Amino acid sequence: MSYLLGVDTGGTYTDAVILDDASDQIIATAKALTTRPDLALGVGAAIDAAISQAAIPAADIQLVSLSTTLATNALVECQGGRVALISIGFEEADLGRAGLGDALRGDPVLRLDGGHNHAGAEAAPFDMDALRAGLDRLDPGVTAFAVAASFATRNPAHEITARDLIRQKTGKPVTCSHELSSALGGPKRALTAVLNARLIGMIDGLITACEAHLQRLGIPARLMVVRGDGALISADLAREKPIETILSGPAASIAGARWLTGETDALVSDIGGTTTDICLLRDGRPQIDPQGARVGPFRTMVEAVAMRTTGLGGDSAVHITDGLNAGLRLGPRRLMPISLLATQFRAFVHDALDKALTLDVPAADGGQFVVPLWQNMPTGLDARETAVAARLANGPQRLGDVVLTRMENPALIRLADRGFVLLAGVTPSDAAHVAGLTDVWDIAAAEKALTLYARNRTGAGQPVAADAPTLAAMIIKQLQAQTVDCLLAAAFAEDGRDWADPADLPGHPLALAGMDQHADIIQTQLSLGVPVIGLGASAAAYYEPVGARLGTQMRLPANGHVANAIGAVIGQVQMQMSGTVTAAGAGKFAVHLPDGVQVFTAQEAALDALEAALSDGVRQKAREAGVDEISVRVTRDVKETQIEGQPMFIEATLRAVGSGRPRIARA
Repeated sequence: MSYLLGVDTGGTYTDAVILDDASDQIIATAKALTTRPDLALGVGAAIDAAISQAAIPAADIQLVSLSTTLATNALVECQGGRVALISIGFEEADLGRAGLGDALRGDPVLRLDGGHNHAGAEAAPFDMDALRAGLDRLDPGVTAFAVAASFATRNPAHEITARDLIRQKTGKPVTCSHELSSALGGPKRALTAVLNARLIGMIDGLITACEAHLQRLGIPARLMVVRGDGALISADLAREKPIETILSGPAASIAGARWLTGETDALVSDIGGTTTDICLLRDGRPQIDPQGARVGPFRTMVEAVAMRTTGLGGDSAVHITDGLNAGLRLGPRRLMPISLLATQFRAFVHDALDKALTLDVPAADGGQFVVPLWQNMPTGLDARETAVAARLANGPQRLGDVVLTRMENPALIRLADRGFVLLAGVTPSDAAHVAGLTDVWDIAAAEKALTLYARNRTGAGQPVAADAPTLAAMIIKQLQAQTVDCLLAAAFAEDGRDWADPADLPGHPLALAGMDQHADIIQTQLSLGVPVIGLGASAAAYYEPVGARLGTQMRLPANGHVANAIGAVIGQVQMQMSGTVTAAGAGKFAVHLPDGVQVFTAQEAALDALEAALSDGVRQKAREAGVDEISVRVTRDVKETQIEGQPMFIEATLRAVGSGRPRIARA
């Protein structure tokens, strides 16, 4: 017998499923809390529970696939390690393009002479001495490096030289922009490299945790990781290019939704603790975003499913909107639910809430807590960060006891962005406990926290809500309303009609009237033309009214709470490479290969040489990923123009894709 194990690690839960390869049936599902900073605990608990439920020998598991939303969540919440960007041959103004400045978040940049031109020729000599001096001046708190050189996709020599020197001097991870994309667009490539470098430590920690537990259990199977387009890649490649795992979890959920429901045309809405991910399933397949994956504010050069990711989840922060008739708004930052925190620190949480409830005025800190996530006190902090961190030396504290002045608020946010601390507060998950929709955590703590939060005042000086149940209903209604907006915006964007400003249409008076089915002199009706597949642990609690509001069927499959893990285990390996041939002068064709430029005197010979190199490359990558039977497909996009009635070659882009099922055999 052979069994396949799928694991999905999200911001709140880690899921595991076991598939019987012979019968193609799910025989076990399990959930465990995602544990930070030691991810191994949550991963191990989920895997152990699934194996125990399936009652199979661990050694009979012959393939393990991992998907995750950790990278996606980190980008949405602007978290991750501290990076340094090595910018070669770019102008200062380039740092303000493609959102690169926002992605850097004040991290250091070393601008150096060098780079190449569009033909791959050296534009200026690379300044090695300036790089050495710059590295000596850098803050030791930098965890990884991103290297981007002008036209590196035409000639990567300067990026490779810089990478080798940085590794020699620092021993830290280095990401080169040409390794992530073969497309032009230097600032966007640099942005993608920065984000990749920021995620390396996080994804490496997850893969290491999973591999270590598999080894302890005696599972000899190869570990695969789901890429953002739903394909499987090796764990080693995911370590090197963690940016490719953004939208990994959502991509796996699309495959899981198709497998669970059999639907070929639907909107898939996957709600997690941090985000809601929406994708259109058309003819049984998700679309691939031609502009590159967009996560939060960042548009990357990573090929991924066309997913709309919003900072809305079961653990989203609850905010009071401004104005006399203030309402609520959820997200985008994730908080640890108070009801969850109380399961781990019951006496402390209840005592703090009870004391706050004895006061006649609302809690100045909103009844929030701060939870340290480190095992050892972090290093590389500034004076204010150090002062805030020191107050957490003995464990979680009330926010008001951690941040003593307004000047320390930014320090706390920086610690949260770097993953050192987690804020805990009122979330939709707490509201669900008060409303009786779930009971997995501490209901009494949730009731106290919502009672405290309800005392906050609107602009008119009135309490936000009369009591905890009223506030719970308001929070759940707001989550459903924001979900409706997300689904409707996705539907307008994917609809065949070219709607203007689809993101703004859900709030248009006619759209609202249509969903209200207004009928007077004017009669309106608006509904979705496809069903919605609701996935995620909390979908069953929240989503029924969403389907009714949108006038469509809401599919909530039985195993939808572990759809990501299911999608992870049914995927295929797919390796891809692309390259270009450019005109290098009359009768000359330059082939831009990973190891340099080769010039041919015949167009077809140049195209054939690039096709052969790309085909060999994807075959090698697929073999390394454990595929024996490899199917290779190559597409050519040749651009020509007419000069005096004769075709003139401009440029060609070739793309090779090698795919196949991973080998089901013991390593």
